[in-house]
Amino acid sequence: MRIVSPEQLGQALPALPANPRIVTQGSFGTPRALLDLLDAAVPEYRLFIVNGLGRLPDRDGVRIETSFVGSGLRGNPRVDYYPARLSVTPRLFAMTLPPDVVAVQTSRVVDGKVSLGIEVQIIPGAIEALKARGGVLIAQINEEMPFIHGDGVLDVADIDLAVEIAEPVPVAGDVPIDDESAALGERLAAMIPEGGTLQMGIGALPGAVLKALRGAKRLRVWTELMADGFHHLAMTGVLDPDHPITATFAYGSAEMYAWADSNPQLRLLRCETTNSPGMIAQQPAVTSINTALQVDLFGAVNATRVNDRIISGTGGQADFVVGAIHSPGGQSIIALKSWHPKADRSTIVPKLSESTTSLQPSWVVTEQGAARIFGASQRDQALGMIQVAHPRVRDELTAEAQRMGLLS
Repeated sequence: MRIVSPEQLGQALPALPANPRIVTQGSFGTPRALLDLLDAAVPEYRLFIVNGLGRLPDRDGVRIETSFVGSGLRGNPRVDYYPARLSVTPRLFAMTLPPDVVAVQTSRVVDGKVSLGIEVQIIPGAIEALKARGGVLIAQINEEMPFIHGDGVLDVADIDLAVEIAEPVPVAGDVPIDDESAALGERLAAMIPEGGTLQMGIGALPGAVLKALRGAKRLRVWTELMADGFHHLAMTGVLDPDHPITATFAYGSAEMYAWADSNPQLRLLRCETTNSPGMIAQQPAVTSINTALQVDLFGAVNATRVNDRIISGTGGQADFVVGAIHSPGGQSIIALKSWHPKADRSTIVPKLSESTTSLQPSWVVTEQGAARIFGASQRDQALGMIQVAHPRVRDELTAEAQRMGLLS
């Protein structure tokens, strides 16, 4: 590993091909200072990033590539979306999207190694594809980034260039839990068996579920995102201490990052492992809880598009829907409020007009109740969905279900 100053990085770069592809970390681990330096040094390039958030390079000569559109990319005409489940996204780097540069943010050096910190996901696969073609691995060493065990641990000898730039690690703010989310959280927590394995994301609804689990025992975690709620469960003795929390990226409080630093109770693995339906299926009694924008009477789920416009991506939902339902005693739950207040419309619709993100979860749960999907007939499935819909639209949904022949 050759360490250079930020001012020297541009001159230290080896010759790159025209319009090189740079792969970097997304979500909350993006090496923003390093990307600024590369943006100044490389006149034209493609940037592959999963879940790009906040400020990102946005100018002529830069194209953004992604399989999951984060809030920092929505509506940007310079974004090329590549539909792919998270578990298979790294395969793109060995196929149609070979990287020339991988730019990462790492922890401090510990015994000749660094950690990718809170964001592993696609990066190990990108580095393997990069090394196979002789590309350049560049690191921003950030002493404030926690050293987290797992597939994100790299030998410093594998890094070609590095700059030492400290930046605060983004922390999650408190998400208020409204009454509907709290009630829904209690309903969902009651569906999780003792000794089961949890997967869920971040926000008011997952927060409500995790809060309602404070009295549970010997739960395990195999998830995509390590969030504060799981940290709190670990600290209150809810989790099985014999099984580490397994995730592929993390986002939480400063307290959680301090706990995660060099802690063997947490491991961040590559997304090909955490999101592999086969690996998920090997975990006991997986309860996978994800949310959506819409669910229809056929049990099809839309979590990606609004009015044909991509606002996120397939991500890991389909991976966990399939994996959980194959787990011994497992179940996949789509949890959402029955009414979307901003759009002022029902989240339960007769038939999706948008692309399907996933299909056939075990349950759809709203504050109105729980509708069985897997194991229910088409008729009972539709009737269940009508019952968990908001009362304002139940008559309309019933009429549409009759018109489509679902209730005959």
